[in-house]
Amino acid sequence: MMKKLRDFLFVAAVALSVWELLVRMTGVPPYILPGPLQVASAAIEYAEMLGEHTLVTLSEVLVGLILGTILGAGTSLFLVVSGYARRLLLPLMVFSQTVPIFALAPLLTLWLGYGMGSKIAMTLLIIYFPVASTFYDGLRNTPRGYLDLALTMNASESRTLFRIQVPAALPSLASGLRLAAVYAPIGAVIGEWVGASRGLGYLMLLANGRVKIDLMFAALFALAALTIVLHTLINQAGRRLTRWSVGD
Repeated sequence: MMKKLRDFLFVAAVALSVWELLVRMTGVPPYILPGPLQVASAAIEYAEMLGEHTLVTLSEVLVGLILGTILGAGTSLFLVVSGYARRLLLPLMVFSQTVPIFALAPLLTLWLGYGMGSKIAMTLLIIYFPVASTFYDGLRNTPRGYLDLALTMNASESRTLFRIQVPAALPSLASGLRLAAVYAPIGAVIGEWVGASRGLGYLMLLANGRVKIDLMFAALFALAALTIVLHTLINQAGRRLTRWSVGD
């Protein structure tokens, strides 16, 4: 863990140094590309504002992530136990991926308003398919030996599902959640771009409109930090799920 942190800090330091050097050598105007020192100064100056908007986006992300995980996992279980559901829902799930999520943001804002509801819905929709598809694949690909053993012991379908298939599919669910941790903030910010009065997406648009590019970059880095922390926490939880599923 510490080695990964050191590697990350080293790469970040190199990237920031190159960025600062590029700005100084090219003389690019700060309203086009501010240097990292200007961005850091803006982050300190507007720290309270950044914190407030980050909390709004974080709330939208967490609620959408929880609801999307519940809905996606529930759909996967339903698909496994019902052939009718597979015939009906699988084509709809595949078709839904042909519709750009970005195109739904204006509709969700129109239907659900400018509050948190439309942003939570965007987050839910953008993570639903990764969670549902990975967990369903894991449930469907349970090792045959486990299923044969359950059949030999006359285990009921429900006991086979919850005692064998679900634990065996937890690593797949963990993979879906890792993807969801990256996609969830994107969904929330897209919703904020379309229509909001709070959140990091709204703050980025506001800063851009007022030519406060340093503040816009500070908001962008706050979003990146939020995503990294969320992904790290879910990655750790996913490892625990995987260890538990194999009985470690």
